[in-house]
Amino acid sequence: MPINFHARENMYSYSGRNVDPAWMALIANLVEIEGKIGADIGCGGGIYTRALLQMGAKKVTGIDVSETMIEAAQEQNKDENDSLMFMQGDACRTGLESNQYHFILERALIHHINDLEACFKEAYRLLKENGVLIVQDRTPEDCLLPGSSRHLRGYLFEFYPRLIDHEISRRHPRETVEKSLADAGFNRIDSHVFWEKRKRYDTFAQLERELMERKGRSILHELTDEEIRAFVHNLKERIQDSVNGEIIEADRWTIWIAHKQKERH
Repeated sequence: MPINFHARENMYSYSGRNVDPAWMALIANLVEIEGKIGADIGCGGGIYTRALLQMGAKKVTGIDVSETMIEAAQEQNKDENDSLMFMQGDACRTGLESNQYHFILERALIHHINDLEACFKEAYRLLKENGVLIVQDRTPEDCLLPGSSRHLRGYLFEFYPRLIDHEISRRHPRETVEKSLADAGFNRIDSHVFWEKRKRYDTFAQLERELMERKGRSILHELTDEEIRAFVHNLKERIQDSVNGEIIEADRWTIWIAHKQKERH
């Protein structure tokens, strides 16, 4: 059954992980973050909200529809000062003031959104003139790449083909995202394909524990415990000859950079 982001048992599913430094370098190269005010919509446990602050942002506000996730984010970032804050809000109706933000991040959000244009119009409303929206998600093409010692998720669809339709049904094609951004008012849209390191595991046992806990992988909630155990056994056999001790997992993402600019005549 689908993950319940409001359930207490899933409170820490999307917290406690470090952000790939290569991701931070890429975003800093594409968008001016240092000294700017930003928002992280769909912030989950606040992993990327904190990363944006570490990248030099002046202030970042994390928004998530789940009170449970906001509670986790606040707890995980309790040592931060007022430069980092979290509040509950819907991606299409955040409750934030208009024209207040230099940049907005929407990472791993839009596959939960049916009305992309409404979501992007809300981001457009919040951004200052010349502000930038960063959208990061997986397209169907990103998801269904073959499995490898790096792209572990690919083996999941090989082992359980029934998950393919589920995955494709919730992913938006690149063209759909770009049209929705344009329809929302953004008039300069660039896209980038990026392999982001998800996590490094010193041993397979560490990976196995995380898989069994379904941590950070909502699609695993579509499987029973027995099915996950079978997948873990299969995965170990598939990658044991291609890794030497540590496992570095990565996923391919598409990142859109959309600018709020007045048309020049």
